[in-house]
Amino acid sequence: MNTEVASRAHAASESRPLRFSVSGSVDDGKSTLVGRLLLDTKQIAEDQLAHVEEASRRRGFSRTELGLLTDGLRAEREQGITIDVAYRYFRTAKRRFIVADTPGHVQYTRNMVTGASTADVALLIVDVRHGVSEQTRRHALASRLFGVKNLVFGVNKMDLVDFSEAEFRRVESELLAFADKLPRSSITIVPVAALLGDNIVERSTAMPWYTGPALLEILEAAHAGGDRDKPFRFPVQWVVRPSSDEHHDYRAYAGQIAQGTVRVGDRLVAWPSGKSSIVTGIDRHPETLQEASAPLSVAIRLADNIDISRSDVLTHEGAPPRLARSFSATVAWFDAREAKVGQRYWLKINTRTVRVRLDAIEGIVDLTTLGLRAGAAALALNDLAVVRLSTSIPIVCDAYDDAPITGSFILVDEVSHDTVAAGILKSESGDEP
Repeated sequence: MNTEVASRAHAASESRPLRFSVSGSVDDGKSTLVGRLLLDTKQIAEDQLAHVEEASRRRGFSRTELGLLTDGLRAEREQGITIDVAYRYFRTAKRRFIVADTPGHVQYTRNMVTGASTADVALLIVDVRHGVSEQTRRHALASRLFGVKNLVFGVNKMDLVDFSEAEFRRVESELLAFADKLPRSSITIVPVAALLGDNIVERSTAMPWYTGPALLEILEAAHAGGDRDKPFRFPVQWVVRPSSDEHHDYRAYAGQIAQGTVRVGDRLVAWPSGKSSIVTGIDRHPETLQEASAPLSVAIRLADNIDISRSDVLTHEGAPPRLARSFSATVAWFDAREAKVGQRYWLKINTRTVRVRLDAIEGIVDLTTLGLRAGAAALALNDLAVVRLSTSIPIVCDAYDDAPITGSFILVDEVSHDTVAAGILKSESGDEP
């Protein structure tokens, strides 16, 4: 990549919004913290704030209930809990953000996984009075398993323990002991009082013993990641063949670049066939580009008329994907119905859907030790587990750490068509959950 191209890629990466998820146990203050972030960064319109203030008075609160700024469903407002994933966009002078406020109740773990699966940073809220709970462990592990390496723990409700350093250090020690078991993670721990705004946007004067940055400073400095420098992956969504006589010889392969960069003149290989050809054009209406990077949606033209169809994957010649019919994967089980060895489902990966069989349950993740408990006869609701799957035909895939989009999938029930699990492919030599 020449200097000019590298500079443009860096600038584009810096301009991409930072996506972060917010999770934790019920009543740890997730929605209040998000509301405080939005309020103190001046993202709330006056009429919206007035509506929330009135709703807070009707519910008997002595102060504005900031969690109402993100609790969007009527059931959420009535129960005082987050059920769905609430996405909000905001910006500061330094950065743009997309925040996913995820549910804390164990019943809605699948919603939490949805919010974390696209995040650059996972912000996990811990009530200082209760310390590290099972949900803290579940959410931290799920976030890490689904690709989030940057974990920020907000030890909340410091105002309820008189901003005690000793109480914070106690919880900090618990978190560090737990986080030490997580694979390859960056950990940051900050004491906050979301209700009052301490260490949320501005550094708190009530905790002079804490000399680190406020939460917003941490988020503004966080690395947003980037898929431009990774091996090129392009799942084909559509073969473009215009019906007009004027363009009768036009043929292109349309889709979204999952990761990496492609340029005119590159040699690409189509999988699973293994046939290759040279890129002659990259179209993104109304432009014709010389190069394109993730996450652009483009149509790629090739010099040779090789057999390529929907669900094939294009890669560079020297960076092939994996072709597999049997593989290990880490899954989060979402369905109330148990999964037993031998059962069949639909597996959706990239743009391909194939039948899959659950061949083995290699172990259920123990949320305390983060080790695997062998001998399970079935997967139950909210289990995190390592399983062995086999597909009816070979699939084009990658280890999740190498290529998140081509290394992740969902399982769908054959009868109800419900999504029953989300999963990531393990590396062939890896032994981590």
